[in-house]
Amino acid sequence: MNRLKQIRQNKTKTVFIVTGFVIFVLLVGAAITYFTTGEIFTGIMIAIVLGGGYTLMMIMSSTNVVMRMNHAHEVKDRSENIPLWEAVDNMAMVARIPRPRLFIIKDPSPNAFATGTSPKNGAVAVTTGLLDTLNNEEVEGVIAHEVAHIQNYDIRLSTIAVALVSAVAILTDIGMRMMIFNRGGGNNKQHPLMLIVALVLIILAPVIATMIQLAISRNREYLADASAAELTRNPHALASALRKITGVERPVQEASGTSASLYFADPLKKKVAGLFSSHPPPKNRIERLQNM
Repeated sequence: MNRLKQIRQNKTKTVFIVTGFVIFVLLVGAAITYFTTGEIFTGIMIAIVLGGGYTLMMIMSSTNVVMRMNHAHEVKDRSENIPLWEAVDNMAMVARIPRPRLFIIKDPSPNAFATGTSPKNGAVAVTTGLLDTLNNEEVEGVIAHEVAHIQNYDIRLSTIAVALVSAVAILTDIGMRMMIFNRGGGNNKQHPLMLIVALVLIILAPVIATMIQLAISRNREYLADASAAELTRNPHALASALRKITGVERPVQEASGTSASLYFADPLKKKVAGLFSSHPPPKNRIERLQNM
């Protein structure tokens, strides 16, 4: 599969997933008020307010917060690490975005991540282990992957997904409390089958929301890989970097659990596969890169 085709397919898939996520949040809100009062519009409005409010609040959060959570030190001068500085410069120039801020995390496990809700406030962090483990071409490939995340607005998308998961958690908590205090006291117009569907949706909503969030994360990793290959014209260097990084068993000690999905590869080394993984299987990513 060529790079441009894979990029188009991943972008289309992401649109469908995000649209489905938003509809799902609205359905959860509707299910709560249908089950307790027999109407849906109040629940939809509550879902809109909660989802929108959390999204706005999280988008406004500073990049510095994420960097502090991961104990990252900002590189402010080119002389601190000339090859790394130039790799960031070159990839930002090729991607046609403002140069991201550069941070280094003192940790022997090789990894990297990007943050920032738009190219204007983007930032890239790499561990010292990544600089010690990879050669210059591989480092450039990883930097290209992180720059691609910024270029594709992936961090903003991830932030929205986290906000929607939080909104679903609050909605289900509200729903459970309403069921306890109202005891399903509706207007006698609820259909029994719809009541069962609404109850099941309320109970399973947090799990489903998390699965959708992880699906978004996995899809954006594939997109960033393809975009990075487009930027560097060297997919094999990125595949080699991925092979080395995922081959290290040691987790990133400085990694925050809440920001684990931002990393190039799972920093916690949980080895969770399938629907509950924040990253695609390394084998699949490597195969896609080698076929480009």
